[in-house]
Amino acid sequence: DGWFLADDSGIEIDALEGRPGVISARYAGPDCNDDANNEKVIKEMKGVPETDRSCRFRCVLALVGREIEKTFSGACEGTLLSQRRGKGGFGYDPLFLPDESTCTFAEITLDEKSEISHRARALHKLIQWLRTDGMNG
Repeated sequence: DGWFLADDSGIEIDALEGRPGVISARYAGPDCNDDANNEKVIKEMKGVPETDRSCRFRCVLALVGREIEKTFSGACEGTLLSQRRGKGGFGYDPLFLPDESTCTFAEITLDEKSEISHRARALHKLIQWLRTDGMNG
């Protein structure tokens, strides 16, 4: 008895037909690191104009229980930069410039990121559901 919560997240780059998507953490190979993933994306996006660099971080939360299977999706739209900016964060944060900011995810504070991130948006939907339908069902 109980509920289980899982999450998966990734970056979807429109010019790469949505890649890396769900394999974001392993995009440069099974034993790769953030630097290798970033380098692979930078290389694949070389020559792509700024106007064609739309992307988004997406998070899907899955809540499963005895009588419930529910998913909650959150996205943060932005632009993929051609070079890294900032030292914070992880993954593709130094390359991701959210539409709501002039700073990359690697340049903003954790509090700022928590306001606009894909995970925060998915979690907000989960919390709203729990407050309205989830706890009554």
